[in-house]
Amino acid sequence: MTLPPRSRELAPPPTDEALCRALGVAGSDALQTLYDRYAGLVYGLARRILASAEEAEDLTQEIFIGLQRRCAYDPARGALPAYLAVLTRSRAMDRLRSRRSRLVLHEKLATADHAPPAPLAPPEQLALDEGAERVRASLAALPERQRHVIELAYFGGLSQSEIADRLSAPLGTVKSWTRQALLGMRASLQDLVG
Repeated sequence: MTLPPRSRELAPPPTDEALCRALGVAGSDALQTLYDRYAGLVYGLARRILASAEEAEDLTQEIFIGLQRRCAYDPARGALPAYLAVLTRSRAMDRLRSRRSRLVLHEKLATADHAPPAPLAPPEQLALDEGAERVRASLAALPERQRHVIELAYFGGLSQSEIADRLSAPLGTVKSWTRQALLGMRASLQDLVG
């Protein structure tokens, strides 16, 4: 007499807590399981708040990638679906605020007066020209290395690290040249800087 094969008992599905602990384990399919369980919740909430399928998809991906990188879920504080809902709402609201800020900026730029500034009165223009000439003369009076560092920083837009690389000089030396140059120019332009 042969016995029928024993039916295998199905293991209970892993808990959310166990899956979160397994997120950092190599070869674990914990993220996929969590995604299968809760992507609909996250996406649906994001879609309602953001009113954009594309943004909701991006946010859903961001939420689950964030879980994989660093799962801050604490089971003692509540269920994982509640945690994901709060996290999704918070991130979606951040995106809405960012979107509003961009819209306000675009509106300001669109409505800004792009008229060129009014020309200066002759005395003001003369004072501006004289001040500019004095700054050029002060810059020209600096030792060559100091002048070169100032030109690279202020006219070339380079950082001190980039200047050090360009000149093959130690960063501390570049900082010293910059400081000496600025102090020298300040002394020669004292009456302009007040």
